[in-house]
Parts: sequence; structure tokens; C-alpha cells
Amino acid sequence: MKPKIIIGGALAASLFASTALSQTTAAATTDLNLRIGPGPTHAIRSVIPEGGSVSVLGCLEAENWCEVNHDGAEGWAFSDYLETQVEAGQVIISTPEVRREIRVVEREDAGANVIGGGTVGAVVGAIVGGPFGAAVGAAAGMGAGGLAPRETTVTYVQQNPVEPVYLEGEVVVGAGLPEAVMLQPVPESDFRYAYVNGVPVIVEPQERRVVHIVR
Repeated sequence: MKPKIIIGGALAASLFASTALSQTTAAATTDLNLRIGPGPTHAIRSVIPEGGSVSVLGCLEAENWCEVNHDGAEGWAFSDYLETQVEAGQVIISTPEVRREIRVVEREDAGANVIGGGTVGAVVGAIVGGPFGAAVGAAAGMGAGGLAPRETTVTYVQQNPVEPVYLEGEVVVGAGLPEAVMLQPVPESDFRYAYVNGVPVIVEPQERRVVHIVR
């Protein structure tokens, strides 16, 4: 795996001065939701697979959401899980030095509160873990008990929905959930679950890490 680099100062200036990132191509560092708008309350249009390529059309000035095109479908993706290639290596799109070279776009709020056709609640916290921590957490979480969630666990989570919660950021495998999220038990399983940002997630309770997203 190539290193992911966060760079700054004079080195960053020299690298990005000659790099046209306004029409940059980026890749998802994990399976990543493509949403109809910039934020966790917007409905999911599709999923960008890990390693999937997108064209970055622009990003919000003060938030880590970028408008992208993936296989002809336009939508919004959380930029902490997008990386682009520069001379020094792979760099996360949300790095300030990269963002300065990408077109700033206006926020689109149409449809923000219509996940599932109804009104959503307030954002009560933030996803724990960044673009690097999530990958490490995913490996640790999937190793819990030596097994990934069983099919019966997934089925139970699908058949027993609970009140959803909404957090800043994006739900990905390996990300952590704050204490504000109540984890629900699964019969005959060491895993717990919750419905977060419009999707059911299965969680390893000790580290509160997402180990599986039910799609």
C-alpha cells in the first residue's frame, strides 16, 4: 500500500503550484457513500467502492464534502476518505494544501431532510476516526472474536430497525461511534448495532468500531 501523506509549508506550495487539481481524479480509501447532497442527512445515491475512481467537481469551502462524479453519477462524498496522487505520493483531499487548488462550490440543501421520505433528527455528534484511523480500526474490528458478523446477525439487524441517529462525517468500516450513540444488543452475538446516518451498522462494542455496514 502506498503511503498517504499530509504535507505542508514550502514543500506543499511547490508541489501544488504545478498541479491542476480543479479537475482532479481521486480514489476512495474505503467503500464510501455517494449522497445526493453534502451531509449525513442526505439520501445515499450509490456506493463508491474502495479504490473506486471519482472526478472531483468541487468542494465546500468550510466543510469536508466534495461534489464528485463516479461512473457518470454525480453526488457528494466525504473528502476525508478521498485521496489523490501528487508528486510526493497519495494525499487526502481534505488536506488544506489540496483544497486550496480545488474549485469551491456552494452548498446544496435541497432534499437534506428526506432520508426515507421523512424528517430526520438533529446531528448529535461526530464520527470518531479520520482517513488513517478508519483503515486501522477496520482491521481490528473485523478481527473481533476472529469472525466477521454472521449472516444471522445481519438478518436480525435488518429485521429490527431502531431509531436512527445522525453524526457529522461519514459512516465507514473502521470508524468509531461516540458515546451519544446507543448500541443495541444482538441475540447470541458479541456484536451490537445501531442505525447511523441512514444506514444500519454492526459494531464491535469494546472499541465502538463499525465492523460491517448493512446495505
